[in-house]
Amino acid sequence: MAAECPDSSAAEAETCAEAELPTASADLDQTDSTLPEETVPEYPAEFEKYWKAAQDNPLEFSAWTELLQYIEQENHIFAARKAYDSFFNRYPYCYGYWKKYADMERRFDFHKEAEEVCLQGLQAIPLSLDLWIHYVTYLQETLDMNNPESTLKIRSVFESAVAAAGMDFHSDKLWEMYMDWEKEQGELKAVTAIYNRVISVPTQLYSHHFEKYKEHVMNNLPKDILTTDELLWMKSKVTTEAEEPSAEPEEEDAPPGDDAPPGVDIADQESEVSLLGKESDREKARELLIAMQQEFYTLNEQQVSLRWNFEEGIKRPYFHVRPLERAQLKNWRDYLDFEIANGSHERVIVLFERCVIACALYEEFWIKYAKYLEGHSIDRTRNVFQRACGVHLPKKPNVHLHWAMFEEKQGNLEESRRIMRSFDEAVPGLAIVGLRRANLERRQGNLEEAESLLREVIRLNEGTPLASFYSSKLARQLVKVQKNLVRARKVLMEAIEKDPENSKLHLNLLELEFSSDVRQNEGNVLNCIERVLQSNLPTEIKIIFSQRRVEFLEDFGSSIQNLLTAYDEHQKLLKQVSTKKRAAENGPTEESQSKKAKDGSLTATTAATTATASSTAMMGGDMTNSQAAYNYGSWYQHYGAYAYQNPWNYNQYYSQS
Repeated sequence: MAAECPDSSAAEAETCAEAELPTASADLDQTDSTLPEETVPEYPAEFEKYWKAAQDNPLEFSAWTELLQYIEQENHIFAARKAYDSFFNRYPYCYGYWKKYADMERRFDFHKEAEEVCLQGLQAIPLSLDLWIHYVTYLQETLDMNNPESTLKIRSVFESAVAAAGMDFHSDKLWEMYMDWEKEQGELKAVTAIYNRVISVPTQLYSHHFEKYKEHVMNNLPKDILTTDELLWMKSKVTTEAEEPSAEPEEEDAPPGDDAPPGVDIADQESEVSLLGKESDREKARELLIAMQQEFYTLNEQQVSLRWNFEEGIKRPYFHVRPLERAQLKNWRDYLDFEIANGSHERVIVLFERCVIACALYEEFWIKYAKYLEGHSIDRTRNVFQRACGVHLPKKPNVHLHWAMFEEKQGNLEESRRIMRSFDEAVPGLAIVGLRRANLERRQGNLEEAESLLREVIRLNEGTPLASFYSSKLARQLVKVQKNLVRARKVLMEAIEKDPENSKLHLNLLELEFSSDVRQNEGNVLNCIERVLQSNLPTEIKIIFSQRRVEFLEDFGSSIQNLLTAYDEHQKLLKQVSTKKRAAENGPTEESQSKKAKDGSLTATTAATTATASSTAMMGGDMTNSQAAYNYGSWYQHYGAYAYQNPWNYNQYYSQS
């Protein structure tokens, strides 16, 4: 059973992550963890067994968790490094294992390596609140706080943390941890600045922050919590409100010796002293500070209320290989649509990053994210595709094909070719990938290369239904694009020889013959139909072609005798169907039951109805709108072997009328 990754209540956000991640501390006590290769201790006895199981089945999450469990029990740091490094190449969103990895390095007194593991984890998930808190706690416990550089280091890390993860709805613990640490340092002005920021951030404990801010203001002197510029501004506001309209008194000369120094106004000095000294002025300043933040708090409260139900609907915010419930997926879709319509770009990015952690194995969210970013940043769009295809969804076709289309749109044709070629090699046999590769070359005017690609996939899939499908596509390209009817006919004839009971091949050949001058091509059309009537195809298929022959000879035929003969043969087929219908109505006999079990035929009534409707739809010489001719859905396999969430829906690329 797959082990559950611990909750990562935040996600990776690129816009927030523009703040540089911290670098490893230089003042930690270091122990050299590198040993010459010949002195590295041997791996534990059963390590190779667990390692091989994970390498043989890299998409089997439980194999990895068993390996990590084993190396933790053995407490072997070198085996742990090998296992963890390989694990995170495939599952970088499991923040709990990053913490375990760092803690193991620390237990061996490899402090530099422990910090590097924390930083690697933050690079993989810069919005992980848990990792940021773990990293800050590690620094507080290991740095020499008597060194002034240590304080600067921790403050810098806190700033990086709130810049990267502070917009998360559940980031309250990180903000409070930052403010408590600044209080411990005696930096009350810094605490005020942090409150001024967090009060405007929609978080779960938004009201708690505002209450704590009011306590902070009421329990401290304004001069202790405000900067000099803020104090001067506050002085001007309090003084203005305190003044009452009155006649200006006459100025009196100052007594000798009481002149102010050059550039200093005595009134300003007295106002400042009055502001800092009078209790009434302090109370007015406190009231003004709270009133100012009250406006931001009210606006923030409205934003929180709009998002509250969406946040309540997120039941599993962390990564796991098990599928999410439909209600969870719908909640993410609705939340993203809401944020795109109403939120800021930064909040949209944060939400997308949270989403692609919980929904990392779902193509639709990565594609939605990339489409959103395409209008803002080409580089970030490419980064999303690289993360999705290179790490989380290496065998999902949809996101790879969207990436290839994106690169083609940007003019990066070689990259688009590489993406589809690599995926075709990793997951062979998907018809849409072969078609997309050929169509890319066709759009670029490389018709020979497009034809070569189609012929290659026909060869590789010889003896399978896919070969017939690709033959139909190649024939269409030859006749529609290259205007070569003879070569197109040859491709279909060769395919029919190998797959004579494939009705779609016959239908495509009939369309091909109809596409030329019917006055000169009457013989080929009739031969195509006759070939079907003489084959072992089901009766309902023969009726379709027989009906086509009657209507073709009626509209374009040169011989009345041919028309009458075709009509008589068509009536014979319909009579066979009618006989089967009466037999079905009278009840099955032993002979009919035996025959039905033998050939597995459909009921006569359904066959006749289908045949007539289909033949009518296919008349007129142009079959491009015919469902019968272009019902490609059955050509595409279900790819359960690759653990896809949904089979490939080919009909979305070939809409049917």
